[in-house]
Amino acid sequence: MLKDVVRTKSYQNVIDKNSFLIKDKVVLDVGAGTGILSLFCAKAGAKHVYAIECSSMADMAQEIVKLNGFSDVITVIKGKVEEIDLPVPQVDIIISEWMGYFLLYENMLNTVLYARDKWLVKDGLVLPDKASLHLTAIEDADYKDEKIECEIDRFHIFYLMDIDFFWNSVYGFDMSCIRKQAIMEPLVDNVDQKQIVTNCQLLKTMDISKMASGDASFTVPFKLVAERDDYIHALVAYFDVSFTKCHKLMGFSTGPRSRGTHWKQTVLYLEEVLTVCQGEAVVGSMTVAPNKKNPRDLDIMLKYSVNGRRCSVARTQSYRMR
Repeated sequence: MLKDVVRTKSYQNVIDKNSFLIKDKVVLDVGAGTGILSLFCAKAGAKHVYAIECSSMADMAQEIVKLNGFSDVITVIKGKVEEIDLPVPQVDIIISEWMGYFLLYENMLNTVLYARDKWLVKDGLVLPDKASLHLTAIEDADYKDEKIECEIDRFHIFYLMDIDFFWNSVYGFDMSCIRKQAIMEPLVDNVDQKQIVTNCQLLKTMDISKMASGDASFTVPFKLVAERDDYIHALVAYFDVSFTKCHKLMGFSTGPRSRGTHWKQTVLYLEEVLTVCQGEAVVGSMTVAPNKKNPRDLDIMLKYSVNGRRCSVARTQSYRMR
């Protein structure tokens, strides 16, 4: 992730170009990892930075802090945010790189909100403070050979989702039950912008400084209008992140028309190919919620329909990111 230039440089630019927000402030870095964001804040003049990291990376972060001469400014705390105590009652700023695939995968947002409610001073800052989820649709025929032969490690088989007969006779054995399981798992991949068939729609905007933890579960409608005659093989989700409290609005996008990041995009394959003509719409709703058995996983349900000149379909599909 340190090699993700979009992600790391965006945070660095926000801190460097808005050092007036950081200078002489007490900062809490949630999920600090290597401590890179803490180092940026310390260099920008923070009074003190508390870097919380629950994994063994905390030991490495401590060494990195010492190596760079910031031991008097940065305190690395190893443990879970929900279980540790800070040496101070309040902080002025919370900074975190909490975003997962599909924005919400691994459910780290709730940890940031917990820290906000427990330690952030009134009118304190959360960086970043806005995140938005977007949806579009793609044609995937030209890239199918590359993607449908992508091995899924947990099954040790190939993702051949559109070739039903393959599953019906895999070296002479019926494995048709695999296809249903395979299609339920979103694919994290880079989508070529040339594949985009429809408009890109904003699904949900989250204000991290104000939202409640329950707001990460939602149902939202969508309407994707075809920009050309084509096929639709999948819907694609991506997110944008914004730092709105800066002197100038800053942020970055993980969309297919933006520079690539380690988050890529999330591809939700449809059970059957949709045929659309320019101006026709795929309408429906998306429901997103943490999985009840494992809150780090994400349950996604799509309800969609198209009623066009060449295609009339109405379906509900469920997916699980894990």
